[in-house]
Amino acid sequence: MDKIVIQGGKPLHGQVDISGAKNAALPVMAATLLSAGRSRITGLPQVRDVDTMARLVEELGVKVIAFQDGEAVLDAATVNNHVAPYHLVSTMRASCLTLGPLLCRLGRARVSLPGGCAIGARPIDQHIKGLVAMGADIKIENGYIIGQASKLKGAHIYFDMVTVTGTMNIMMAAVLAEGETILENVAKEPEVAFLADTLNQSGARIKGAGTDTIVVQGVAAIDPIKCHIFPDRIETATYMIAAAITQGDIEIRNCVPAHVESISLKLIESGAEVEEGETSIKVRGRHPVLPVSVKTQTYPGFPTDVQAQLMALMCISGGKSVIVENIFENRFMHASELNRMGADIQVEGRTAIVAGVNKLSGAPVMATDLRASASLVLAGLVADGETTISRVYHIDRGYQNMEEKLSKLGASIRRVK
Repeated sequence: MDKIVIQGGKPLHGQVDISGAKNAALPVMAATLLSAGRSRITGLPQVRDVDTMARLVEELGVKVIAFQDGEAVLDAATVNNHVAPYHLVSTMRASCLTLGPLLCRLGRARVSLPGGCAIGARPIDQHIKGLVAMGADIKIENGYIIGQASKLKGAHIYFDMVTVTGTMNIMMAAVLAEGETILENVAKEPEVAFLADTLNQSGARIKGAGTDTIVVQGVAAIDPIKCHIFPDRIETATYMIAAAITQGDIEIRNCVPAHVESISLKLIESGAEVEEGETSIKVRGRHPVLPVSVKTQTYPGFPTDVQAQLMALMCISGGKSVIVENIFENRFMHASELNRMGADIQVEGRTAIVAGVNKLSGAPVMATDLRASASLVLAGLVADGETTISRVYHIDRGYQNMEEKLSKLGASIRRVK
C-alpha cells in the first residue's frame, strides 16, 4: 500500500492549475444512462472515483468508447443490466446516483447500499422517499435497494433534510417522468446547478436549480450529454489553505472564485491575503495565523469538505478556534492524527476546540477519509521533520496528481510504493 512522505517547513510558491470537479463529474456520468446515445464529457479529473464510475456504468451496459486524458465517450444505447454491484458501490457513495436513471431507463434497479468515506451516517431515505412519491416500489433487501416502476410520475416532494445526492437523483428521475415534479428544500451546490444545465442542454426542462425549489417538466426523451466539467472548488480551497499554512504565495488558476467565497473570507479573517481574478485566486500566507471559528453548512455556507483542511491551519494559529461540524457526525477522525503531530485539539461531539501551537512535528499518521488525508498533507507541509501518511488511496479518490502539483510549488513530497 502506498505512503506519502513529506519533509516539512518549505513555503510554497508558484502557480497551480485546478482539475475538474469530481462531484460534478460523477452525477453527469450517471446521467448518461438517461439517453440511448453517445455522450461526450471533457474536463474529467483523473481520480479514482471517476474511474470507478466509468467501471460502474460499463457494468450496467454502457459502452466506454474512450476514457483517457480527461475525456470520456460513453455510448448508452444498450443499457441492459439493472444491478449496481456491491464491489463498486461500496467504495463510492455517488454510485447511488444510478438509482433514478436506471428506474427511468429499465423500469427496475438493484443498487447496493452506498459506501465511501467513513465520516458518518449518510442515509438514502430521502432518495427512496422521492422515488416512492413518484410511483416506484422500493424495498431494501440483503444490502441492496431494489426498485421497480413501470412509469415514474411527477410529484411534489419536500426533502426533510438538504441532500446533494438526493436532489440530483430525484431530479434525474424526474427528467423522464410523466408530468411535473416539484422538489423543495433542495441542495443549492454548484454541482446541482451544473447537472441541471447539462441536462437542459440535452432537452430536459428543469428550472430553479441553485435555489430552494426545483421544478421539472418531464419529457419523453433527451439527447446524449455533451459537457465540460468545471473546476473543483474543494481542490481550489485545499491549495488556498496550502498557501496560508506554509506562509507561501500561490496563484491558483482555472478556478471559480465565486464557488469558494466562504473559504476566502475565512482565510482573510485568519490574516492571509486573498486576491481574486476572473478565473484565478492569489493567496499569500502571513504570520501569525489568526484564530477563526467556523460552522459547516450547506452551500453557500462553509463546506464540510474543507473543515479538515481549515482545522490543520488552525493548529498553528495564535489562539483558540472552535469548529462545529453540522453535516456529518463522525468527521473529526483526523483530529487524533493531527494531535500525533503535536496539535492541541479537543473533540466534544460535533465540536472541535483547537488551541494553536507554535509548531507541528512530523510523525507517522494514517488517512481516514478523503478530506482528512488532505488535512494531514497540509499539516505535513508545515511540520518540522518528516511526516509519513499511510492509506493514501483516499487522496487518489479525489485529488489529481497531488504530489506532483505540490512538488512544483516547492514542497518536498514523494510517494513510496
